[in-house]
Amino acid sequence: MGTIIAISNQKGGVSKTTTAYNLGASLSLKHGKKVLLVDIDPQANLSEYLGYEADQFPTMTQLVMTACMGNPITAEIVQTAIRHCEAADVDYIPADINLANSENLMSTALSRETILRRILSDDVTYSYDFILIDCLPSLSGLLINALTAADRLLIPVQTQKFSMDGLQALEALCQQIKATINPKVNLLGVLPTMTDRTKVSRASVEALAEKYGEKLFETSISKSVEAAKSSESGIPLCVTDSKLGMEYEKLAMEVLSRC
Repeated sequence: MGTIIAISNQKGGVSKTTTAYNLGASLSLKHGKKVLLVDIDPQANLSEYLGYEADQFPTMTQLVMTACMGNPITAEIVQTAIRHCEAADVDYIPADINLANSENLMSTALSRETILRRILSDDVTYSYDFILIDCLPSLSGLLINALTAADRLLIPVQTQKFSMDGLQALEALCQQIKATINPKVNLLGVLPTMTDRTKVSRASVEALAEKYGEKLFETSISKSVEAAKSSESGIPLCVTDSKLGMEYEKLAMEVLSRC
């Protein structure tokens, strides 16, 4: 079974989805790894990035709701929800807006914290090197599920004022899950994103380095319009000549070395 990495920050707008897509694409296209991307954000931005269009096959919404109702989640059912993105050469499980309704169903579901872990069973993930989970910006039941299923947590942090606000709550939740449900989950690293040449950005990176030490990735992701262009076109940054593409390639190498 591959390494499951939850990509999360309870603060929105930190390049979380861009990182999930482009890290996955770099691992696949540049390093020959087999990658599965999993969207558990009801906004479904990652699914849109991957080119998902609604069809007759299930999404993460149907998988979660099936589990909430007490029905078994077999590998065969999950396989029908897996699509392939040619541009990034990755497989993925999409989400849709109806996933937001799963929070209410989860409140009464048996073993609700392990729903995603059951969906991403060994029978589903055995052929993948990496499974990247794009989490929603909220300390919710879906995030708890992601951390319960994950081996590692990657936290993108925008290098702006108040960028570290909320990280303590996310870290505390991760530690609580590690102590009670999933002892294998650990912090993979903190990734500075949207960096620029301003004093505020440099000060944020310095503060992150002081707090996280070796857990801070050496790679940082620059602020650039190339990210928006990539999300619109679906073309991975690593196949362009952009500075951002090189940065995501470096991040992929760091992830490989840490895993």
